[in-house]
Amino acid sequence: MDTANSAFIPRPSHSSWSTSSPTKHGGAAETDNLALACSYCNRFKGSNPGSFDPATGQLVPFYHPRQQQWADHFRLEGARIVPMTPEGRVTAAILQLNHHDRVLESQQLLDMDAYP
Repeated sequence: MDTANSAFIPRPSHSSWSTSSPTKHGGAAETDNLALACSYCNRFKGSNPGSFDPATGQLVPFYHPRQQQWADHFRLEGARIVPMTPEGRVTAAILQLNHHDRVLESQQLLDMDAYP
């Protein structure tokens, strides 16, 4: 799976461009700071650069799709995206990657061999 430049696994019909490092927090207003993102999930991120890790309570940046490899931070278990690192945990939690509706949609795509 080539997800090195994807914030998660965006669905083409639900995708939009998002800044990896928000300009509000000093991120560059350049194409190198853009990532294809799922519109549904990205609306939860807003301009936040990170959040508190649900496992440790530490402030952690979100997974950065331009600087990190997806497979280092997440793995798929069926239709669920399983976070494996602090960055993965805050990204999955805030972006609600495993919201019930998203998992159902992913499962339907899996059943059609269209996911990931």
